[in-house]
Amino acid sequence: MIPAMPLADLHTIVVGRDAMGCRFEVAFNAGEVPEATELGIAALDLVDEIEARLSIYRDSSELAAVNRAAGEWVAVSTDTFELLSLARNLHAQTTGGFDIVAGSLVRAWGFLDRQGRTPTEAELATARSVSGTRLLELDAATGRVRLAAMGAELNPGGIGKGWAIDRGCDLLAAAGVPSMLVHGGQSSVRARGVHGPDLPDRTGWKVGLRHPLRPGRRLATITLADRALGTSGSGTQFFIERGRRLGHILDPRTGRPATTALSATVLAATAAEADALATALYVLGRPGLARIAPAGGSAGGILVEPAGGGLRVVVANLDRATVAIEPEPGLAVEWLTEAARE
Repeated sequence: MIPAMPLADLHTIVVGRDAMGCRFEVAFNAGEVPEATELGIAALDLVDEIEARLSIYRDSSELAAVNRAAGEWVAVSTDTFELLSLARNLHAQTTGGFDIVAGSLVRAWGFLDRQGRTPTEAELATARSVSGTRLLELDAATGRVRLAAMGAELNPGGIGKGWAIDRGCDLLAAAGVPSMLVHGGQSSVRARGVHGPDLPDRTGWKVGLRHPLRPGRRLATITLADRALGTSGSGTQFFIERGRRLGHILDPRTGRPATTALSATVLAATAAEADALATALYVLGRPGLARIAPAGGSAGGILVEPAGGGLRVVVANLDRATVAIEPEPGLAVEWLTEAARE
């Protein structure tokens, strides 16, 4: 995600901080909220609190404790329990395209330490045997969770940023903020209200969707109206082995890097859902659109695929008022309709 226009042109106040390995920012319309800076700081403080509970890189976090105690029940906060419940539901919705219990696979491929390597077949088989949401058990009555196999690991990489953004937006909405945009690392974003003056011809906040092959270039401009967006791709985290580019997004069903798409973007009601569904769409490719972004459903999808010497952009359950594709030579755009999917 990149700004569709300089924020300064619309007199925007931006409060930012590094968290979860990226830059989080909260944007307000200047002059609309007198205490914007203080509220922005409060939202970012909440992001820090959530990172302290979820980060698998911190031994003191709740998820790290669950991973260490695999096979035993561990009490977690209500917020963390709700996140894991959502993750389990999204796993079912995406037929395994998104899986929060894939930490063993991430570790086997070296992506946990950002040092990619191809595991041996034996290593991969071992990692696969202790991966999968089937191993995640939740006890709502006691607020406890358990991983049912030693070596199984939670990894919130495909949902954690979005969850933190949602909690920050909830805080701001409860404080009466009518319009704001919150993003984490530019790949996860949620917007509320209108950017700039609330005029009859203005809706939502405009953000730019990055081109998957040309850094700094915009592929599309998207209008977010009380909605969230998540984008997945392997443009920045990958390694080259024997001439092959292997990205960090793994297909939980096979344990191997997903290779069907260049990028996948989902618009949904919440940032957590958008993040997880975008990850799943990247994994599942075009067949996943019918499940993740069905016509008339609550989510929309944008899938970018290689097509000969160019690109194909497939847009599902979104209209041209929401998505404006930037033209370029060799770019084909397909707008899926209800009839086209039957």
